[in-house]
Amino acid sequence: MATYSTNQFKSGLKIMLDGEPYTIVENEFVKPGKGQAFNRVKVRNLKTGKVIDRTFKSGDSVEAADVLETQMQYLYTDGEFYHFMAPESFEQHAAPAAAVGDNAKWLKEQELCSVTLYNGAPLSVEPPPHVTLKVVQTDPGLKGDTSSGGSKPATLETGAVVQVPLFIQEGEVLKVDTRTGEYISRAKD
Repeated sequence: MATYSTNQFKSGLKIMLDGEPYTIVENEFVKPGKGQAFNRVKVRNLKTGKVIDRTFKSGDSVEAADVLETQMQYLYTDGEFYHFMAPESFEQHAAPAAAVGDNAKWLKEQELCSVTLYNGAPLSVEPPPHVTLKVVQTDPGLKGDTSSGGSKPATLETGAVVQVPLFIQEGEVLKVDTRTGEYISRAKD
């Protein structure tokens, strides 16, 4: 099994702690004036999503988590599970709602998502950084509305609600940043 030393720690690295897979969220190398240097690390449990702080002495090593990040196509949800398919092998995986979490509001059928597999089962699902979604409901715009005139809520086809400029109308297709949940622009075909 591969191991990582503390000098290899970086954001996104997948490690095993207490028999559970974790990903490093933040890594801070601390070298006090007196005593041994250490790493103050913030890690997120890939199963539960819980974030904890850990401290490692400089030179410690931890076991690498046996996880696989892969691109999969979102197919559909049956209410309990979200179904994904590997585009090359057509192998299908069902992710529980807990693995998808709040990202469910960005999932659009046929979109490629980043799926983290642990022992062959989906642990977490991340949508692409930018998605194009149709506005299904928003207040009508008024004459004279401009991009600097303010914002209003708009409901998208997946159920997500984002703040959009006042000139956006129902039926328009928008480009949205899924990491921040912010409107970027109108989608160009």
